[in-house]
Amino acid sequence: MTTIQHPSRTRTRQLIGLAGWMALCFATAAAGAVASANAKSFYSGLVQPAWAPPGWLFGPVWTTLFTMMTVAAWLVWRAPAQPAARRAALGLFVVQLAANALWSWLFFAWQKGGWAFAEVLVFWVLIALTCAAFWRIRPLAGALLLPYLVWVAFASYLNWVLWQANPAILG
Repeated sequence: MTTIQHPSRTRTRQLIGLAGWMALCFATAAAGAVASANAKSFYSGLVQPAWAPPGWLFGPVWTTLFTMMTVAAWLVWRAPAQPAARRAALGLFVVQLAANALWSWLFFAWQKGGWAFAEVLVFWVLIALTCAAFWRIRPLAGALLLPYLVWVAFASYLNWVLWQANPAILG
């Protein structure tokens, strides 16, 4: 005999799940923000390429990306099939969130440009793996991570250029 859940109970569970993924994603953003407390003055004091984005752009971009990551994780979490694949994909997601937070500490708080660059490459691979895992479960969830993957690729190159142009600061 199959038990049918009450629709409001299912809806409540879904909203709690969404809130949980949002809390996790924005806790990661907060950890990065703590590390980046002096980012505005630090970033503006670096020798930068002409194509470097203005400092004010990072907040809106990251807010958008964290929102998209929240929705992507929630879509995978609520996918009806493949519990082992879901757990593995969401485990990768959590690991890449930790890598996300670590980069801000390496670059802004500890000013370790080389370490930040090495870490952002690993971080990018973790995002790519997560994107692929999400895509297999729910293509929309994987697609929602594509802008994140592109932004971190761009940020990786910017990290490299800033590190090379500012060896005394980011040595």
